[in-house]
Amino acid sequence: MNTPDPAPAVPAVSSVLVDGVAHLVTNDPALGPGPLGEVPDAAVVVEAGRVAWCGPRTRAPAADVRVDAAGRCLIPGFVDSHSHVVFAGDRSREFGDRMSGRPYEAGGIRTTVAATRAASDTDLLGTATRLLREARAQGTTTLEIKSGYGLSTADEQRCLRAAARLTDETTFLGAHVVPPEYDGDTDGYVDLVTGGMLEACAPHARWIDVFCERGAFDEHQARRVLRAGRDRGLMPRVHGNQLGPGPGVRLAVAEGAASVDHCTHLSDDDVAALAGSASGGGPATVATLLPGVDFSTRQPYPDARALLDAGAPVALATDCNPGSCFTSSMALCIALAVREMRMSPEEALRAATAGGAAALRRDDVGHLAVGARADMVLLEAPNPVYLAYRPGVPQVAAVWKDGELVAGRP
Repeated sequence: MNTPDPAPAVPAVSSVLVDGVAHLVTNDPALGPGPLGEVPDAAVVVEAGRVAWCGPRTRAPAADVRVDAAGRCLIPGFVDSHSHVVFAGDRSREFGDRMSGRPYEAGGIRTTVAATRAASDTDLLGTATRLLREARAQGTTTLEIKSGYGLSTADEQRCLRAAARLTDETTFLGAHVVPPEYDGDTDGYVDLVTGGMLEACAPHARWIDVFCERGAFDEHQARRVLRAGRDRGLMPRVHGNQLGPGPGVRLAVAEGAASVDHCTHLSDDDVAALAGSASGGGPATVATLLPGVDFSTRQPYPDARALLDAGAPVALATDCNPGSCFTSSMALCIALAVREMRMSPEEALRAATAGGAAALRRDDVGHLAVGARADMVLLEAPNPVYLAYRPGVPQVAAVWKDGELVAGRP
């Protein structure tokens, strides 16, 4: 009896050449001019999920598979270092009221807290997964996710468990606002956040955050939260200076936070503190600007120009959440930063990639130099200026995460 010959083995693909790139953004000035390290007529080779080579296409080494970029632009994947995508409920009516003249206040978070507490684990994970996919299709390859809509030990823990299924960049934000059951006893709630709640949540988080703002937590309370988190191995970040001037920025710098986010109301001393953190030899405190929030709440935009001119490190992020900014589009944030915050297109793109990586203290994402993760976005555009030049227009052709195609097609 004759047995059929076995099917020939299919060789594993070990390297991919992305060729025909009209404009490559590496974010490595050693590879090309300017802070974006731009390389024209370029190519990239990917092996084992990492960038193995990049440079002029005429010098590109051979690879197992060739992908034709067909004269389009290739950029690092966006690094969105601030989001709140684990939640339930809807606040569209609040948005409509705000657009009709009601000012934004921190207390609106409680609406989402009530809905989140009532939701199932399955529903919470489902919403977060949908928003992650939405962000990824728009070029976001690294997404930080905060808790903060549970505000009880059990609910904060389950929100973080959901977040940890989707990203390594999880943040415990039990100190978002004071829940209704602690009205009039903010210090008592801080005791819970820094005690049993932290104990339950720390195993599921990398970061700890606090909303240091009027209507939320004062400087002393915020410092307690950050130091308790650091004692449990969580690195600090801060929500600060969103609703008005305050101590958030300087507290973040003093406590060595990786970032202080919002920065809508900055004094000269705040700017100097952030710039000084970048000149001290250690990791800087990054000013993470969230222009989608200011767009959605009709607040003033942060003075990005003052920060950049002073040498302060800057990131852009979405703050995707159901109340103050329900967008997952980093491209929109870039366009707003260019139009409303006087950033150049190059500064805005760097802030949305390498800046976000710095805010997460990551050196493996946000750039496309050799050794970086092959997190890449192919734009339907010849250069990255189109991100601000054509706002609101879908421009992402393909997205790779760790060298694997995860959205679109080349």
